[in-house]
Amino acid sequence: SVGHMPLPPYIEREDSVNDFSRYQTVYGEVPGAVAAPTAGLHFDEDLLKQLSDKGVESAFVTLHVGAGTFQPVRSDLIEDHVMHYEYLEVPQETVDKCTQARQRGGRIIAVGTTTVRSLESASQSGELKPFSGETDIFIYPGYQFKSIDALITNFHLPESTLLMLISAFAGKDEMLRCYEEAITEEYRFFSYGDAMFIE
Repeated sequence: SVGHMPLPPYIEREDSVNDFSRYQTVYGEVPGAVAAPTAGLHFDEDLLKQLSDKGVESAFVTLHVGAGTFQPVRSDLIEDHVMHYEYLEVPQETVDKCTQARQRGGRIIAVGTTTVRSLESASQSGELKPFSGETDIFIYPGYQFKSIDALITNFHLPESTLLMLISAFAGKDEMLRCYEEAITEEYRFFSYGDAMFIE
C-alpha cells in the first residue's frame, strides 16, 4: 500500500493498522476525504440495523472533508473567515427520503457537521434539492437552518468552524454549558471521542 491514514493533526502519533478500520465509517463508499466524518464512527452495522428495525430510515450524502476542516478561525470578525471548498453530493434518493420524512411528521437528524454542511448547501434555495459540486458554506451563529431538526456530533476543537456550526444550531450559551459538563464528566473529545445529540 501507498500513503498513510490522514489522522487529524491533534492525534500526535503515527497511524496504525487499526486506524484503517477504526477511522472509517461502515457506510463510507466514495474515496476523496482527508478525514473521517467522525460522528459516523459511532455507528456500526449492528446499531444501524437496530435503528432500521425501529423504523429509523437512513439517507446518505458524500462530502469530501478537506484539510481546512482543522483550521481555526483566525479572523477578528467571524464573518471574515474564508472557508475552504469541499466537494459534496446530495443525491435525489436522499432528498426524497428527507422530503417524505417531513411529510410524515418525522425529523431530519444529521449525523455530523459534514452532513449538516451538505444538506444546508443543497438547501440554499430554501428547499432541499439534489446537489453535486463544491461548497464553501460557513455556518456560524445567526445562520438560519433550512434542512435539519437535530444533530449528532462529537466535541470539537476551540475556535473551530465546527464549534461555530453547532453553536449556530443550539446557541452559544447551551454549547458552553454542554462543554463545561463534558469537561467535568471527563467525556472524550475530538475524532475518537464521545458524541452528543443536539435538538
